[in-house]
Amino acid sequence: MFVQQLEPVADSLALSALVAALPLATVLILLGGVRMKAHLAGAIGLAVAVLVGWLAFAMPLGQTLSAGAQGVLFGLFPIMWIVVNALWVYRMTVRTHHFDILRRSFGRLSDDPRIQALVIAFCFGALLEALAGFGAPVAICSVMLVALGFDPVKAAVVSLVANTAPVAFGAMGTPVVTLAQVTGLPLDTVASVVGRQTPLLALVVPLVLIGLVDGRRGLRETWIPALVCGIAFAVAQFAAANFVSAQLADIAAALAGAAALVAVPAARRPATESVRAAVLTGARSEDLDQEDPRPEVVRAYAPYALIVVVFSLAQIPPVKEFLAKATQVFDWPFLDVVGADGRRVGANTFTLPLVGTGGTLVLLAGVITAVVLGVRAKDAAREWTGTVYELRYAILTVTSVLALAYVMNLSGQAATIGHFVAAAGAGLAFLSPILGWFGVAVSGSDTSANALFGALQVTAAGQSGLSPELLAAANSSGGVLGKMISPQNLTIACAAVGLAGKEGDVLRKVLPWSLGLLLVMCLIVVGQSTSVLGWMLP
Repeated sequence: MFVQQLEPVADSLALSALVAALPLATVLILLGGVRMKAHLAGAIGLAVAVLVGWLAFAMPLGQTLSAGAQGVLFGLFPIMWIVVNALWVYRMTVRTHHFDILRRSFGRLSDDPRIQALVIAFCFGALLEALAGFGAPVAICSVMLVALGFDPVKAAVVSLVANTAPVAFGAMGTPVVTLAQVTGLPLDTVASVVGRQTPLLALVVPLVLIGLVDGRRGLRETWIPALVCGIAFAVAQFAAANFVSAQLADIAAALAGAAALVAVPAARRPATESVRAAVLTGARSEDLDQEDPRPEVVRAYAPYALIVVVFSLAQIPPVKEFLAKATQVFDWPFLDVVGADGRRVGANTFTLPLVGTGGTLVLLAGVITAVVLGVRAKDAAREWTGTVYELRYAILTVTSVLALAYVMNLSGQAATIGHFVAAAGAGLAFLSPILGWFGVAVSGSDTSANALFGALQVTAAGQSGLSPELLAAANSSGGVLGKMISPQNLTIACAAVGLAGKEGDVLRKVLPWSLGLLLVMCLIVVGQSTSVLGWMLP
């Protein structure tokens, strides 16, 4: 049995926290300062975490390695299992050219580029974030906007800023699932609190996008469609996160936002030539005027409809109970950890949801998609292996970061840092979203930031008398605003629209929005930690 220690270094909490921070500092310096590739920085940070856990915190080497192995497995299944299968579905639509049909269909919903930006970057981007995440929405939406005639820089900026409100529930709820796993808090509770924070961003982001596309004139002429879209998105995300399922929160929000936007008469008015001339300064794709047969348009939408249907069916109580029977719960080998408070930690046991997990449901939807789109089994298998190869570095990054998080959590490093940070007292409510923002800005992933800082937030909350659920959720909600400035997402956006090497130009345009919205989130969390907005919490 290993008992965690809070002050193993010279019986000093400050020195122990300084040593415990070495793995995180290593990753952040290698990523932000040295600009090392994320998968290498994660692996080196993991090595440092193992050494600190073994040598400084006296965790037996076997248990330290076992803790890291548990993090690797969790990173592979269910985290990357979801991402691989979601991107596999997308690759099949590209292979059969149904993605081009989908792009043309979006272009015909409205000829107003400001409305097109909302439909593609905000609504469809949210759906892509719900299904895949990890940079896919930014890359795909940027390309679609450029094909419609948007300037490449504007397309990249709009796609990056739009990729905020849905991030916490992206990749079938992966960030909040990870947050619940590393903190030991109930998933429903964490998702519920996040679902009372990020919807507030959804009210603002569509208006910001309109302003980015067409300035004050855009806001003056199209603020009603933007506000209606944001309200519908926010209400649906709140309702799904609190009363249905975290995995369906972004899907429901994206569909509700798009439906509300299309239903507003002002969104269907033709744009004036002056607006189109001012906004559409890039080259327009030549195939946009091509007419597609209605059955092919239906097939283009089918993959996303199938995923919604499969996940909805999985939430029916009898079906949910049936799927849960395949869940395996077992004692994790070579691990026996007791916290500093004398209680056994939850990670001593591991839960493996084989069938009911999001990745398996997406895989099922993908198999049906292959049949609907007419993809042969051999080609579908080739696309799946190609997806794994394409994501090989992302897989290495996620597994190494989660292994690092598990080692830090189980060895007591995160608890030590949390007790030290708790000295901020009530100010911790303001700093909590900033910590998540910083983690995502560096790692490019809300999932990774939650794995790194989730347990620390909970520990600090317990020491300062604040709600652990509030600070854990704030880590994820603040983190979504760091995604638009993360080097990984900037690189993805610029590469997608042919602006390689121009990441700095795009960063300067999105940084003020990232900081401004972060301040709003910090004030929301501070309000929720007091009687001012405390009524919002479950």
